[in-house]
Amino acid sequence: MLPALYGHPFSSYTQKTLIALYENATPFEFRSIGPDTPQHAADWIERWPLRKFPLLVDGERNVAESSIIIEYLQLTHPGPVRLIPADPMAALDVRFLDRYFDLHVMYWMQHAVNGALTGDPARRDEARALAAEKLERAYAWIDAQLATRTWAAGGDFTLADCAAAPALFYADWTHPIADAYPHLRAYRARLLARPSFARAVDEARPYRTLFPLGAPDRD
Repeated sequence: MLPALYGHPFSSYTQKTLIALYENATPFEFRSIGPDTPQHAADWIERWPLRKFPLLVDGERNVAESSIIIEYLQLTHPGPVRLIPADPMAALDVRFLDRYFDLHVMYWMQHAVNGALTGDPARRDEARALAAEKLERAYAWIDAQLATRTWAAGGDFTLADCAAAPALFYADWTHPIADAYPHLRAYRARLLARPSFARAVDEARPYRTLFPLGAPDRD
């Protein structure tokens, strides 16, 4: 039986996991959760009552949290692209950057989105202003790190890039990456050109109206 991934194509953390699966052409079944698939939602909630995307089901094992799913896939369904380096110190750097993009980019993008979802203009503006401040700091630090790197941790595409791709994709919609950060802007463009992420972006296109801050007419 193939592993099954529960999630939604427009979900940033689902995309993060899809990138890893696509990088290694890992066979799996995608069980999209939405109004047209109530059976998937019921099974997902039974398996993971916290109701967070994504969830991987592999045989009798339920694996939650995108970073853990990607590590699990490397252990149990390895492919040609090693997303966590074998060297422990290099792996530590990759895991740090994975947390950086989740906690300092994705989190603040989601903070702005959550403010917009309240429907209260004042709360929307307050959340977006705070997110802009935090994202500016995050952009500045990572731009400097990328000055001599092709990918987040160096020359190889890793778990860190799986995290960076959807985080920067949606963060730039929320608070655009300024020309003052040329290395970061170029890196985001490289991520969008990566076939694994390009596929995830294309699969999510029909859902862009769901973005509460208004999806820009680009990407």
